[in-house]
Amino acid sequence: MQQDTLGHGEYEFGALAGLEKPPRPPQLTVGPEQQPAQSILTDCGMKSSLQARSPLKHKQPPARLLALSPGTTTTPKKQWENATWLVTEFVLVGFSNLPNLRTTLFTLFFLVYLVTLSGNVTIITIISVDQTLHTPMYCFLAVLSLSETCYTLVTIPNMLAHLLTESQAISIAGCRAQMFFFLGLGCSHCFLLTLMGYDRYVAICSPLRYLVIMRPTVCLCLGALVFCGGFSVALIETSMIFSSAFCSSNRVEHFFCDIAPVLKLSCAESAGKALAIFFLSVLVVLVSFVLILLSYALIVAAIVTIPSAAGRRKAFSTCAAHLTVVIVHFGCASIIYLRPESGANPDQDRLVAVFYTVVTPLLNPVVYTLRNKEVRVALRRTLARSRGVFK
Repeated sequence: MQQDTLGHGEYEFGALAGLEKPPRPPQLTVGPEQQPAQSILTDCGMKSSLQARSPLKHKQPPARLLALSPGTTTTPKKQWENATWLVTEFVLVGFSNLPNLRTTLFTLFFLVYLVTLSGNVTIITIISVDQTLHTPMYCFLAVLSLSETCYTLVTIPNMLAHLLTESQAISIAGCRAQMFFFLGLGCSHCFLLTLMGYDRYVAICSPLRYLVIMRPTVCLCLGALVFCGGFSVALIETSMIFSSAFCSSNRVEHFFCDIAPVLKLSCAESAGKALAIFFLSVLVVLVSFVLILLSYALIVAAIVTIPSAAGRRKAFSTCAAHLTVVIVHFGCASIIYLRPESGANPDQDRLVAVFYTVVTPLLNPVVYTLRNKEVRVALRRTLARSRGVFK
């Protein structure tokens, strides 16, 4: 009796591919008096031995293997690569741990933001309109108010939007842009306050040469140098932070993209980057502050030689507003950035960050309008002129 046995190629391929094993087909004995082998296999729903061994079968990998392939498994938020979750989107934690206070915080921050914008716009308008304030000191003050306005636009609107919505997400590109402008404007503030201190030094210590030293072309060049230096530092720090991918977590323990919370999420070893950024921050903050202290030391030395008490009071009054802003600005910057590990206590850092992103910009127009007599007089003169126009 002639016998023929079905091959096992199909069963072996299924086992190697990781698919569910099909039942092993029974061995069929075919005699000359029975139907042909091809007909019997067709009736059993099986393929012939020749078709099972065809080299064209299973040319493409099974669908289950494609789904399990590490290079093709993706999610909307993260990407799998080399057994590591690569972050493609950050989540700003912000004030999510205070769900019952979100409406209250939104109202409070929104009102402070409106007052800050109104105050800075008022200062810029008064200095632009009143001819008596067209001096280097007040031009620098107008630039500082404009810079403060842009500084608040970088962080506060986004924070207010996250307080109202459930989504706390921000793209990596958006986070990089926010950090760049935040650091650029922050460093520019340090340099600009230093320049304003130098301006006060020249005005008090060399009053006869003041208009020659601080002529318009020199002021314009110094102002451009201030912002070029600030944004150059920001470009270096931002490039260092975003030079490697982010993994393991996408939660930024802050309400905006600051240095320390974002750097913690880097896949690469971040100790060297953190140290380099720390020394760069020390260079910006401490050098600026030391130069301001040097300017005021020379100013005090010049003021004590003034014979009249009225002259000494007037000289000190021109420096009081600037000195107040300097102490607050550099105090907050030192608390946050002059520490090797800034994110040791995220809640405490968020509290300090609220102060220097929300309260400090408000302090600038308040101090310079309440403590500066010339600005107050110019404001009253501008309001009187406005009432005369509308009558």
